[in-house]
Amino acid sequence: MISRYSLPEMSAIWSEENKFRVMLDVELAACEAMARLGRIPKLALRNITSKARFDIERIKEIEKATNHDVVAFIANLAENIGEDSKYVHMGLTSNDVLDTSLSVMMRQAVELLMEDNKRLLRALKKKARRYKTTPMVGRTHGMHAEPITFGLKMALFYDEFKRNANRLNRAAEIISVGKISGAVGTYANIEPSVEEFVSKKLGLKPARVSTQILQRDRHAEYAATLALIGCSIEKLATEIRHLQRTEVGEAQEYFSPTQKGSSAMPHKKNPITCERLCGLSRVLRGNAQAELESVALWHERDISHSSVERIIIPDSTILLDYMFNKMIELIDKLVVYPDKMLENIGKTRGIIFSQRVLLELINKGLRRQEAYDIVQRCAMGLKEDGPDFRQILLASGEVRKYLSADEIEACFDLRYHLKYVDRIFKKAGV
Repeated sequence: MISRYSLPEMSAIWSEENKFRVMLDVELAACEAMARLGRIPKLALRNITSKARFDIERIKEIEKATNHDVVAFIANLAENIGEDSKYVHMGLTSNDVLDTSLSVMMRQAVELLMEDNKRLLRALKKKARRYKTTPMVGRTHGMHAEPITFGLKMALFYDEFKRNANRLNRAAEIISVGKISGAVGTYANIEPSVEEFVSKKLGLKPARVSTQILQRDRHAEYAATLALIGCSIEKLATEIRHLQRTEVGEAQEYFSPTQKGSSAMPHKKNPITCERLCGLSRVLRGNAQAELESVALWHERDISHSSVERIIIPDSTILLDYMFNKMIELIDKLVVYPDKMLENIGKTRGIIFSQRVLLELINKGLRRQEAYDIVQRCAMGLKEDGPDFRQILLASGEVRKYLSADEIEACFDLRYHLKYVDRIFKKAGV
């Protein structure tokens, strides 16, 4: 059981305190780099480093007059540093600080999401192993198809979230880039070595080419990754919703003794967490669309992306973190009904074994279409109050011409369909 949500930890990344702290880290690293180049006196650097601090309320107060957040931030630093503040932000433009600090915060966020994904993988692996050989019917088009196991269903999602782990790694890589190249990316007023130093110090790579900003295809890929993982969570939630349907009843969300499902109907146990996750995944996709539309900007930059990103990037990471934690708890506490799964296998009275019969007839020398037609006629002859599929086959002269009673009986062996479960688990690393 998962007892914590990392929402406060994730939201702390996007707090004003952390934002300005990272911005200060960028400014101080740039000062250190320029001191190494001899552009800032070492004594001034020590003074800047020791006195640089900010006050969020004071920044807001200054911003009321400047209508510019970075200018207000620098002004507040200057109030605390004094004369040597003239060296702070020297040769930089606002987005040298904003984009580089945003990269740091986006990387911090995706690192938390990586941990979430690992925890969900552990939960899925545990369920897959527990129900590795628990038979249930597989469904295509919502209809009974052939037998599988519930463990295989969980193994499928385990494998998908391993791919999501790779996607998160890629997202961390694509966004871990710094930009300290001046007003239009030409380094006219600041040496490229400053960018290299700052980026390295912050655990980033310097952008190979930039304008006034880092290019937004990076941020779009990041947002699309979060949305895609949201789709995987929605897929898993949708599966559980279907399994919880009254007519199916093979698994359900945990329902506590004091929980209420409906204000009107005391009997209701609704898949509310899964439904919530399905709805929230739409928000992630909408946010990704907004970031995709931020890729194309005017010339060396405009700020049409900025207002959007201040909302969607924090919101998407916080939201996905929440979704991960809800799904982890859901999978950990998922109630599974193996007896109902077995009962449902028999609901269609044996016709889910039709392909096995088809193949056995082909093995006896029949042409495929001829064999198919014979088995289909038997399957279509199944009536709710009549003999089951096995009995129909045993009574069919067309079938008995080729298959003995024992051979027909063997077609209904569940183990035939599950013989490669171990191999699939091994391939998936479950």
